[in-house]
Amino acid sequence: GEKCGLPPKQVEILRMAAPMHDVGKVAIPDAILHRPGVLNDADFEIMKTHATIGQSMLGTSNRPIMQAAANISRQHHEKYDGTGYPDGLTGEEIDIFARITAIADVFDALASDRVYRKACPMPKVLEYFKEQSGKHFDPTLLDLFLENITAFQKIRTKFSEDAVTTP
Repeated sequence: GEKCGLPPKQVEILRMAAPMHDVGKVAIPDAILHRPGVLNDADFEIMKTHATIGQSMLGTSNRPIMQAAANISRQHHEKYDGTGYPDGLTGEEIDIFARITAIADVFDALASDRVYRKACPMPKVLEYFKEQSGKHFDPTLLDLFLENITAFQKIRTKFSEDAVTTP
């Protein structure tokens, strides 16, 4: 948020709201959430509902952080080229907070071990991001991300270590 020039108050809202992007997954059955391997089409359709469920859960509040979290929850799987879900939004129709969160979410997902696969090596992660510029990701935001990748890797490492060492 800082790198793209958001005002400090908006950066703080983003910082607090973005971690709630997957709250709708509480309504997804564990058998789907924790299944190793690729989901079948039916299970993927169920998984996709987490975006609208999260928006419904968070969107009842009038507080700016919760409203931002609701928008992020709904839109973080939209893709810049319109092929995402749930609404098929394109480009700047997607809230900037959701476009930023999408980059952070995919970066963390690819660079981390998951039930269904091991973490990807960083060169592969960066290759994927470059291939997805203007498709999955906002090219301007992605350029900022890639120009500052070392700083973002340090942040990711710091919070990964904190998660392991904090009781």
